[in-house]
Amino acid sequence: MVGREVTFPESIIKSINEKGGGEVVAEMVKVGGIRHEEEKRYDVIIDRISHEVPYYRAMLKRMALEGTYIINNPFWWSADDKFFNYSLAAKLGVAIPKTVLLPQHAYIKDITSESLRNLEFPIDWEGIVNYVGFPAFLKPFDGGGWKNVSKINSLEELWSEYNQSGTLCMTLQEGIEYDQFVRCYCVGQEKVLIMPYDPSKPYLSGMQYVNIENYLTPELHKRVEQDVITICKALGYDLNTVEFAIKDGIPYAIDFMNPAPDAELASVGEYNHNWIVENMTEFILKKLKEGWDAPEYRWSAMLNPAVAPKKKVTTRSAKAPVKAKVSAKAKPAAAKASAEKKARAKKAGN
Repeated sequence: MVGREVTFPESIIKSINEKGGGEVVAEMVKVGGIRHEEEKRYDVIIDRISHEVPYYRAMLKRMALEGTYIINNPFWWSADDKFFNYSLAAKLGVAIPKTVLLPQHAYIKDITSESLRNLEFPIDWEGIVNYVGFPAFLKPFDGGGWKNVSKINSLEELWSEYNQSGTLCMTLQEGIEYDQFVRCYCVGQEKVLIMPYDPSKPYLSGMQYVNIENYLTPELHKRVEQDVITICKALGYDLNTVEFAIKDGIPYAIDFMNPAPDAELASVGEYNHNWIVENMTEFILKKLKEGWDAPEYRWSAMLNPAVAPKKKVTTRSAKAPVKAKVSAKAKPAAAKASAEKKARAKKAGN
C-alpha cells in the first residue's frame, strides 16, 4: 500500500520477483469495495500509507482476519502513539529526553467545559517548563514527517505555538543539543543500519543523510544498535526507523514510531535505499519459507481451535499491499489423516 512514493515500491517488487525463484510473486494490489466475508487474497502486505487513508487501515484489518501478514500490524499501529513509546522505552533502559503530554488546546464541537471536568485548570506551565527546560520541542503525540513541530526557547514561544495547535494533542520534549545525530533502519527486529543524519537540512531534500565512515565509536555503535532492536522488538515493528540525538556519549531516542519510513532513492541516497530493499526482500522471503510468528489476536483461538500446518507461500508485494500467493498448499492434518486411513482400508479390502 503506497501513496506518492515511487522508487521503493518499484525496487522491492523487482527485487522480490528476481530473488523469489518463480515461487514468490510481488505486485501492486488493487482493492475496491471489500465484503465482510471477503476471502484471503494475499499472504503478505507491505503497508506504506494506511496511516493517512482510513479505508486502507480498515481493509488491512479485514485482511489480517484471513491470516494475511501485514507489515506493520495495523491493529497495533492504530493503537500506538509516541508518548506511550517514550514511556515504554524509558522502562526498557533506553535514554529518553524529558517529555510531557499536554492537554489539547481546542476540542471538537460537542466537547464542553462539563466534558473536561477531570482536567486541571490552569495548566501548571511553570512546573512543566522547569521540568523539561529550554530549548524544547512541541510536537504531536502521534504525528510524523516533522509536521507541526516547533522549537521552543521561552514560555512565551510555547504559549504562542500551543495556542495554534488546535485539536492536536501535543507533547513538550526536552531539546537535546546533540554532538551527533543518527537515523537507523530496522528490519525484522534484528537487522540495523545506522545512518549519520542532519535534521537541520530540509525534510526529504536528499541532504539529510550524510556519509561519514566510523561516525560512532564501536561502543556507541553497539549501544545504538541494541537500543534500536530493543525498541522494535517491544513495539513489534518489522520495518521502522529510530532517531537518536547523541550528547556526551549518550544516545537519546527521540523518534521511533515510523512504521512506514522514508526509503525513496532521491531522499535517502543509493546505499541506504539499496540496503532497505535488499534486507526487506531477504526478510520477506525467509519468513515466507520458514513461517511467520502470527500476531496473538484474542479471536485467533476461537476461529482456529486446532493449530493448522504451515503453508508454503509466495509473496506479492510492494507499491500497494504486498500480495503473496501460495505456491503449494498443505493439506489440513485432519484431512490428510482421513485420506491415509481410507487408503489403508481400501488396500485391506483388496
